[in-house]
Amino acid sequence: MVHMFLNGGGMKGGNLHHLIGGAPFVGPATTLPIYRLHSVGDDHPALQPAPEGEGAAIEGELYDIDLTVLRTSLLPAEPADLELGVVGMADGTEALGMRLRDDFADLPELIDITAHGSWRAYRAATTEAS
Repeated sequence: MVHMFLNGGGMKGGNLHHLIGGAPFVGPATTLPIYRLHSVGDDHPALQPAPEGEGAAIEGELYDIDLTVLRTSLLPAEPADLELGVVGMADGTEALGMRLRDDFADLPELIDITAHGSWRAYRAATTEAS
């Protein structure tokens, strides 16, 4: 079992939550303030390391996930523009998490949503605006 930071569809209520195989919820979590958060075509979030001084803390959820479940269930469902990486957490620990692949950093459908602080806050704001 390893800690996995989820900030999109894998979170409670998300369309991918069922894929984490009942992994125990560790609790709400926040990253170090060294990331940018993007919406990829309003389909899913993408966490990206920020240039120094341009990052923010991003909120999500932490789960204790079984590596077999991660490998066979969750990872195959992730979009091609994301890859598994290590995410620095505000409490000084590290967790696995999905991050934007470097070769997708110039996608025209990327919208910087860092100011919202989380995928949920962004989705709530876009729903209210509709």
